[in-house]
Amino acid sequence: MIERVAFTAARNPKAKEALGRLVEQYGDVPEENADAIVVLGGDGFMLRSLHDHMDLRIPLYGMNRGSVGFLMNEYQEENLLERLNEAELNELHPLCMTVYNTKGESVSAFAFNEVSLTRTARTAAKLKISIDGIVRMEEIVCDGILVATPAGSTAYNLSAHGPILPTGSGLLALTPISVFRPRRWRGALLPETCKVSIEVLDPAERPVIAVADFFDVANVARVDVEMINHKSVRLMFDPGHALEDRIVREQFLP
Repeated sequence: MIERVAFTAARNPKAKEALGRLVEQYGDVPEENADAIVVLGGDGFMLRSLHDHMDLRIPLYGMNRGSVGFLMNEYQEENLLERLNEAELNELHPLCMTVYNTKGESVSAFAFNEVSLTRTARTAAKLKISIDGIVRMEEIVCDGILVATPAGSTAYNLSAHGPILPTGSGLLALTPISVFRPRRWRGALLPETCKVSIEVLDPAERPVIAVADFFDVANVARVDVEMINHKSVRLMFDPGHALEDRIVREQFLP
């Protein structure tokens, strides 16, 4: 039973105005004491909220006060508690990106949408791809490559002509960005249990940056990506508008 609600809002005026009205109507408890956290903003702010609240294990319910709103519910001030108690839960597990830079240092970050590698010079990137320790592609020449979750498959991955993945498919999308060689390679579907390793060939002359959602690392030598099942967040959606339904509908849009 959801009774205590915390609110968080993006910085845009529309979200801030909504925050004031909702807090006046429903109150606002500290996040650690809440039964649910209502997120006011767009998909970018929701993505940051997923990261910020990952360790709290409190479900998040988004209402669109931004632009796209793929991860958000329709904004409506009335009957909020009833909507929260009728909402469907979707559990999302993040990817873990471990980056090894050209100095031999390493850093890790999480991504709910995708991990991407992109060139930072005028020359194309040259990459080597291994899956579970087996080299699957000795060299790919491209602007970059990304590993996307089902939740992230409709974002950057789709813009790079990658496949849309239903939630629960147990798959990750490995999608090249503006591939030059091999010219006909369009990517791969991989089990979510696999470990993807991407080595940067000639990083001094062909530098690459790695990004996990919005956390970026430069001077990349190698990136390892795998899904982490012991961490997760729970997203709440109105009945009939769950993430799985949205991903299916996205595949039939003109």
